[in-house]
Amino acid sequence: MQLSIFRRVAAGSAVAALTFVGVGALTATPAYAATSKVSVVHGIPDTPVDVYVNGEKTLSDFKPGDVAGPLDLEEGEYDIALTKPGEPVGSAILEVENAEVPGGANISIAAHLDAAGQPKITPFVNDTAKVDAGKARLIVRHTAAAPAVDVRAGGTPVFEGLTNPNEAKGDVDAGTVKADVVLAGTDTVAIGPADLNLKEGTATIVYAIGSAEANNLDIVAQTISGLHSAPAGVPSGDGGQAGTGVGTWWYVLAGAGALLLVGGGARVATARTGRK
Repeated sequence: MQLSIFRRVAAGSAVAALTFVGVGALTATPAYAATSKVSVVHGIPDTPVDVYVNGEKTLSDFKPGDVAGPLDLEEGEYDIALTKPGEPVGSAILEVENAEVPGGANISIAAHLDAAGQPKITPFVNDTAKVDAGKARLIVRHTAAAPAVDVRAGGTPVFEGLTNPNEAKGDVDAGTVKADVVLAGTDTVAIGPADLNLKEGTATIVYAIGSAEANNLDIVAQTISGLHSAPAGVPSGDGGQAGTGVGTWWYVLAGAGALLLVGGGARVATARTGRK
């Protein structure tokens, strides 16, 4: 399966990002509150969603396979619910309630399938430490409904036995590598091959998404820049995708995974009545 996934970075939708158009009216946040850099990955196949924040609809018809962010997300508490497009908040398919967004981190939020094929939200804290001159950081995250996999570069395994929802990472020589994903311990290709352009002073984060059973495994890539060792480098990174050309309202959903870092929890929701 030839992939076009590395052109998806900075695409125009998200499944778990929360900005402040509309949110500020929902939850008061002190002026001195710390912020986090938050990017979002939608990895649930065939599942566009509407997003509710504290009971208010903030995003409509967000598409799978896209990456949003980064944005500066102020710390605070939020209720997040994802529904099928056009359905009310009481029919949420995935939600986080009474959850707290921390400050001072660089976070990627992945809405994806667990190993059994159930939707979930997983937050990842991104490694934004500086890299040496001539180096780039490669991070691979298994967020697909699939068994353990090996990740190969040029046909040689570089990360082995990776399981959902874990990650593996390493600093490598900058440049273009041909990568694929195979079933652990075999040469059976599950995803790829595809060319990865690992630029010096960046972290490239590759997410395996989709379902092996449904035969829709794919990859989404995110890039964090500004990790150069030179004095001009920015150790905290810029979080990922920039220059999307859309308004800030586009980010209205970002807390849905960062919330999980400090209390709260995401769960598959069942329809119920009497929701507040």
